[in-house]
Amino acid sequence: MSWNIDSAHSEIQFVARHMMISKVHGQFEKFSGTVNYVEDNPTNTTVEIHIESNSVNTREVKRDAHLRSADFFNADVYPTMTFKSSRVELLDPQHAHLIGDLTIRDVTRQLTLDVEHFGTVKDPWGLISAGFGATTKINRKDWGLTWNMAMESGGILVGDEVEINIELELIKQPETQPAAS
Repeated sequence: MSWNIDSAHSEIQFVARHMMISKVHGQFEKFSGTVNYVEDNPTNTTVEIHIESNSVNTREVKRDAHLRSADFFNADVYPTMTFKSSRVELLDPQHAHLIGDLTIRDVTRQLTLDVEHFGTVKDPWGLISAGFGATTKINRKDWGLTWNMAMESGGILVGDEVEINIELELIKQPETQPAAS
């Protein structure tokens, strides 16, 4: 069953260390994808998400420009990051591992998202919506994002570990009926 991402109620966020003393929070403003959530057998669910690299937003114009540059996402050459699921491991009715390939720039690596299903409801307009949260941590260097700067006092400017937090609200699409012959 096909579900559309409700972009007004969905977010893809990240957190990384800054100068090893604080955390920088950011998000991607533009993303799209297809989710085929199989309610009666979640292990058959498939997910494919496309994230526009240029849409990075950390609320700091100069930092965002640096993240779009060849030092990081190289958004002019690689305008899209993608995640494509390969399998779902159901842990219990509300929790699962979503395993798939994340491609950033020209590097594709497998990762596991810890997913929580928040529920499925019928909204006041008669549509069926489902809510999900997903988290993971990655080492940015595994995707070739290696730029950094040594600090005079020791340490580095940008931490290697990046936390990824995703909130998706999905809207169930009506099934299409085959044409009568």
